[in-house]
Amino acid sequence: QVQLVESGGGLVQAGGSLRLSCVGSGRTFSWYGMGWFRQAPGKEREFVAALTGSGSSTYYADSVKGRFTISRDTAKNTLYLQMNSLKPEDTAVYYCAAAPTLVPGRTSDQYNYWGQGTQVTVSS
Repeated sequence: QVQLVESGGGLVQAGGSLRLSCVGSGRTFSWYGMGWFRQAPGKEREFVAALTGSGSSTYYADSVKGRFTISRDTAKNTLYLQMNSLKPEDTAVYYCAAAPTLVPGRTSDQYNYWGQGTQVTVSS
């Protein structure tokens, strides 16, 4: 079992940056593949980025590749999403999630544990 709490969202102008954090309690993140998803109003939840349990591999949606970076601090049991060069279309509620597999997938049904979400709004 793991509980997840996100923070770091906010309002930022286009071209700006934000860093999201996801603190986990319970089992250490090294037991899980970890991911970030987002959901904009009226749209389905979509994959953003994922990190394997070993921390050695990362995966990104094409829409954020080169702009976002997923990482973790094992000692703090914290997952991060560094978001640079933000665009208005990045506006969404961002969720971190944990999957019961060391190599996580890109679909939300593969993840068992979810945080409550943090709002990111990018103004043009």
